Amino acid sequence: MPVLMRFIVLLVLLGQAWGAAAESLTCGHLYDGVTGKPIENAVVSSGPRLVRTDANGHFVMASSTKEFRARAPGYRVRSFTTAEGHDIVMEPFSAKALYLSHYGIAEPILRNPALKMIENTELNALVIDLKGDRGQVAFKVDLPMASEIGAQKILTVKDGKRLLASLKAKDVYTIARIVVFKDDLLAKSRPDLAIRTERGDVWRDGEGMAWVDPFFREVWEYNIALAEQAAQMGFDEIQFDYVRFPDRRGLRFAKENQEENRVGAISGFLASARQRLEAYEVFLSADIFGYVCWSEKDVEIGQRLEDLSVHLDYISPMLYPSGFGHGVGMYRNPVKHPYEIISLSLNRAQQRTGLPGARFRPWLQAFRDYAFDRRSFGEHEIRAQIEASDDFGSSGWMLWNARNVYSQAGLLKKSYEAYADQISEAEPDYPKL
Repeated sequence: MPVLMRFIVLLVLLGQAWGAAAESLTCGHLYDGVTGKPIENAVVSSGPRLVRTDANGHFVMASSTKEFRARAPGYRVRSFTTAEGHDIVMEPFSAKALYLSHYGIAEPILRNPALKMIENTELNALVIDLKGDRGQVAFKVDLPMASEIGAQKILTVKDGKRLLASLKAKDVYTIARIVVFKDDLLAKSRPDLAIRTERGDVWRDGEGMAWVDPFFREVWEYNIALAEQAAQMGFDEIQFDYVRFPDRRGLRFAKENQEENRVGAISGFLASARQRLEAYEVFLSADIFGYVCWSEKDVEIGQRLEDLSVHLDYISPMLYPSGFGHGVGMYRNPVKHPYEIISLSLNRAQQRTGLPGARFRPWLQAFRDYAFDRRSFGEHEIRAQIEASDDFGSSGWMLWNARNVYSQAGLLKKSYEAYADQISEAEPDYPKL
């Protein structure tokens, strides 16, 4: 071997030895602070490196720092150092959320009552539109495509980091909702990405909105890039909605419209999102049709429960009783049986996936029935849904009202003893946008 080559090899070996000397192996054990049980498949990170715990909650990591972070579905994110020992306690956490649209989070008349409810009741989280139902991106993001298609034309939240910091200061868990394949702005700007009718025209749904084809990787990239921006802003969780094909037959796509192709596209998108978001300190969830809990097929929209579940931290079935037009089991009028509908659906989903209850967080109905007897969903209906979700052991629940108008009816109030330090006669310090 020439002298120069030997010298280069020696330098490489010395560099590797120096790197190994600068790092040390850290091992630990994550366990539930309430039950004492080990936490399997939790993510432990140190800088850019991350590992997952085994079935006994153990992890081993080579790191040059003494600071670590741990996260697992159903628990608060935990920071710890090697000085704290090897047994790391994780605090169970359930998100109990209200939904606010891109308009609702910006308008004090809607935002402030929601924050007041969080102060006074069991609520502790918000689901906020980052990208809404029409494709608009209301938070300022650094993505050329969002600007090019007009998604940034109206910015209701100009400083997302500031907003999220103010919510975090109030201990509010934040979930970024990203509507994926229902995207009128992208479909209009890029008709080559749009879903087509059999005649070749751009297809529009009942609201007159165009959708983009779930088979196109360019669509995947755009939405995953938005999710990365949300993670960088400081959201605790990314939630994909409309991550499905339209529930409409007779449409044209880039690939043959058959079940395995549909499932492959939706699951493939979630797998890609999971891989890209792994390095960020965020959880990943997706909304699914309520009937997906019951059907072993993809209900013709690409959502097959078993295929979705492996890529998500939280599965969020939309279990609105009004949405079960054909009933569930023996219950032909679901709005009369909100507890049973939620309970049966969650248990069915768990039986099929084998996942613990903490991997589920359902959407619950907080709006007037539109399919059966037009009843308002008040204290009885809201509480029944919540109790069904809690009794099942889900990792919280989310209340949906498209108008962003909510009532405290059916919600438990926070005890004075536990939250006395949060109670003040002064004007609430709500975030300014």
